[in-house]
Amino acid sequence: QVHLVESGGGLVQAGGSLRLSCVASGSTGIINVMGWYRQAPGKERELVAVMGSPGMTNYADSVKGRFTVSRDKAKHSVYLQMNSLKPEDTAVYYCNAEGEPVGMGYRNYWGQGTQVTVTS
Repeated sequence: QVHLVESGGGLVQAGGSLRLSCVASGSTGIINVMGWYRQAPGKERELVAVMGSPGMTNYADSVKGRFTVSRDKAKHSVYLQMNSLKPEDTAVYYCNAEGEPVGMGYRNYWGQGTQVTVTS
């Protein structure tokens, strides 16, 4: 089992910046990929940015050039630096960790979510 706790959300004006943090505890040795997803009201949860083995990152097109995902494996943490924020970035942001193999995929662990609100 992996437990994830996010922090760093809040209210910011358009053009501003926020940094999200997520710390994992429990069976952290099983974690492969860590990253961030978000869910806006009335929309499905979507990938924002994830990081796997060194050098492997994947970003949503809508955040490329503005957001940066990073990991500190020694601290079992993942971060999301969000710059040039836009109102359409408003959502609940969820930390995600991809863990042990299950069937044809991997088990996903989720944090409780942190609200990011960007005002125009």
